[in-house]
Amino acid sequence: MNMSFGSKLKHAWNIFFNKDPTQYYSEAGAGYSYRPDRPRLTRGNERSIVTSVYNRIALDAAAINIQHVRLDENNRFLSVIESGLNNCLTVSANIDQTGRSFVQDIVMSMLDEGSVAIVPVDTTFDPDITGSYDIHSMRTGKILEWRPKHVVVRVYNEQTGLKEDIITPKNNVAIIENPLYAVINEPNSTMQRLIRKINLLDAVDEQIGSGKLDLIIQLPYVVKTEARRQQAEIRRKDIEQQLAGSKYGIAYTDSAERITQLNRAVENNLMSQIEYLTSMLYSQLGITQSILDGTADEKTMLNYYDRSIEPMLSAIADEMKRKFLTKTARSQLQAISFFRDPFKLVPVNELSEFADKFTRNEILTSNEMRQIIGMKPSDDPKADELRNKNLNQSKEEINQKEDNNNE
Repeated sequence: MNMSFGSKLKHAWNIFFNKDPTQYYSEAGAGYSYRPDRPRLTRGNERSIVTSVYNRIALDAAAINIQHVRLDENNRFLSVIESGLNNCLTVSANIDQTGRSFVQDIVMSMLDEGSVAIVPVDTTFDPDITGSYDIHSMRTGKILEWRPKHVVVRVYNEQTGLKEDIITPKNNVAIIENPLYAVINEPNSTMQRLIRKINLLDAVDEQIGSGKLDLIIQLPYVVKTEARRQQAEIRRKDIEQQLAGSKYGIAYTDSAERITQLNRAVENNLMSQIEYLTSMLYSQLGITQSILDGTADEKTMLNYYDRSIEPMLSAIADEMKRKFLTKTARSQLQAISFFRDPFKLVPVNELSEFADKFTRNEILTSNEMRQIIGMKPSDDPKADELRNKNLNQSKEEINQKEDNNNE
């Protein structure tokens, strides 16, 4: 439908020209130079190498789809339920985060703090009155206090732009504890010992690179009396003034004086201890250096997903199922499940062999295989048939198919 020039002007809308400047600056809320709802690491973790490990685990966990699904009688996946909870997990968790970034936020906060709370913010009904409600938005919260049936949670309020402390029943929030808490978050765990060793090494490096000369001046006389000590102090200040006032830091001394410099690297075994703790941590987490730099093979990645990623996703899915799905919903075979694409790690040269085996053994249809490769579905009806294309159909199968089409 063609619109006239006047109609275009009447219905046109622009974000810059159709805004009230007074409302924009006075009622839009608090302003920040950085994103206020972003998770901030604690205990000095942001200054150590453990941040890269946390981020790698969180990225890999967020790459796996978590969905609100319906199961069959044998607890097998049947279909996806289009609910507000599923929309939060897959599309938009809140006004600031997508479903994927929300899962990444959950895992990062869980690794850093040991436990994290998933708080439903916008719901269809009051969770304190009824358990039959749908969730429209949710956020992660930091647990400040543990009480018998309640928790004090610090959550970002998107209406005011501030983080607020709220008291909420444990039944209304999903409280997820890090499955690797004993390895990562315990006070004397491998991760915490590694962080302390790295902080010590950083302190030694700062002392070495502080710019001090650390000189010992050997004077040509014995410094025992008060007069000699005053004379030595005057000599020390004189050399300090020469070095500070010189453009290139040059000073002169007497031929009988001897200067010894001490700011050499102090020999210690901190680096060897850090390397030992790092290798021990990697083995306990199921991580290798090849996983972090992207050169791991399929078996290494499978072991990493089974030992590190799967326990965290299971903890998230089980707690959401326990808190956000009622007994009636669970009796109707609703569940929170996660699915990992097994073909992500398959090289292209091996994908054709997998496609042949899966279609020949009637596991996947041709269109399902084309979708995995990234191609659009074929319009041929045979592409949606779950059968071995290498075998000819019998006359009975052909007649039965024609009868079904006629019906």
